[in-house]
Amino acid sequence: MVELEKKYQIGERRFGINWVGVYTLYIKETLRFLTVFGQTIAGPVVTAILFLLVISLAIGEDRSNVLGVPFIEFLAPGLIAMQIIQQAFSHSSSSLLMGKMMGTIVDLIGAPLSAAEVTLATIFAAVTRALIISIISIIVFSIMIEISINNYLIFITYLFLSSFIMGAIGFITGLWADKFDHMSTATNFIIVPLSFLSGTFYSVERLPNFLNILSHYNPFFHMIDGFRYSFIGKMEGSITFSLAYLSLLSILSWFIAYKLYKKGYKIKT
Repeated sequence: MVELEKKYQIGERRFGINWVGVYTLYIKETLRFLTVFGQTIAGPVVTAILFLLVISLAIGEDRSNVLGVPFIEFLAPGLIAMQIIQQAFSHSSSSLLMGKMMGTIVDLIGAPLSAAEVTLATIFAAVTRALIISIISIIVFSIMIEISINNYLIFITYLFLSSFIMGAIGFITGLWADKFDHMSTATNFIIVPLSFLSGTFYSVERLPNFLNILSHYNPFFHMIDGFRYSFIGKMEGSITFSLAYLSLLSILSWFIAYKLYKKGYKIKT
């Protein structure tokens, strides 16, 4: 009996990163949204297409150029960025909240995964969802209008930073929310309004001076502005400040998600 107790005694973790566990959780999170492809991927793409069609039909060809390009070419990247922001947030927030409500969060807590591994695997799944949505949207949009990526490095960089930040914020929101009403409140009163009012449909140069200056400190504006820059080659903000600002936010948002999960915020009694 003593020998068995010694043989199966739980010891300290002797390895660094649990790569198998991280990959398994990442695949599980990825399959979670792929199994409902129509809702998680096709739905956002269709929404972006409808926005593009309705606005282009309403405005017609009378609208002047924006940042030196036709308005429709200015609008399309903004619509894709808006979906990236919203869907990356939606993925991680719904994952945590559903786990809490269905009781499956216990399996995640009991898994041999550190807080860093859980947060990163979930957030990277949100980044994957954003990447798939952006690729499909670009393919569909290119059939309808003139749209192409001019700088792939900037495209990948801003897509990653934007979706990573929103995935981390979604993770935090999922920990905080106790029911779907809480998550809907965050989505409808914070995420959607900020993504709509951050230069998706217009140039911030048209705003009054005070609001114009304020917009340059809005992370949503930099996400959309930088993503659009990879398509049209022009942006309203500073690319140096934008990249530094978003990089700092990505580290900060992940660190908060990591500390809250490690502490067991609203998931441990």
